[in-house]
Amino acid sequence: MQDSLETRRELGDEVAAHREPDHDIDPLFVNRWSPRAMTGEPLDESEYLPLFEAARWAPSAFNNQHWRFLYASREDDEWDTFVDLLGEGNRAWATDAAVLAVIVSKTTFDHNGEPAPVHSFDTGAAWENLALEGARRGLAVHGMAGFDYERAAEELDVPDEFAVEAMAAIGERAPPETLPEELRERERPSDRKPLEEIVHRGGFE
Repeated sequence: MQDSLETRRELGDEVAAHREPDHDIDPLFVNRWSPRAMTGEPLDESEYLPLFEAARWAPSAFNNQHWRFLYASREDDEWDTFVDLLGEGNRAWATDAAVLAVIVSKTTFDHNGEPAPVHSFDTGAAWENLALEGARRGLAVHGMAGFDYERAAEELDVPDEFAVEAMAAIGERAPPETLPEELRERERPSDRKPLEEIVHRGGFE
């Protein structure tokens, strides 16, 4: 397809082997994926704080900016607390991250205290900004649902008006061979459902 030729030219080789967009979009969107293999080396703040800066500029209802990011780097005393929140499957690889983060969202509006029905939607936009900036910098950024939500809220002192949404691992990429054997074959960009399956003119067909 002619529309996607320019995009394909700018895709990384690893991504181009598994993904082909149907329309001409910025390659950053296609180049972003979720590697698990990380080196276990620490990152300087100057290397990971820009990811949170990108998240800061996400859109939100009433500009409420519902998102909060609680994190620990490998050098922090709290590192083991974050690691202990991980489920067994994620702990097998995410302990090699440089930064672990818990993402929470404020469930009420600041201006009137009423419930904010789109708090998760808006926080998801902030997470995507973070992930895209990580991809732009060549970092591994991987979101996770496999962790103890209740313990995260308790041990990280999350206030009642905030909901725990997800965790994320950030780090320098490593070769797939560093992963447990059962994860190595999954260490590649995944494809996506066709556009006609997710976009419907009018209502559901």
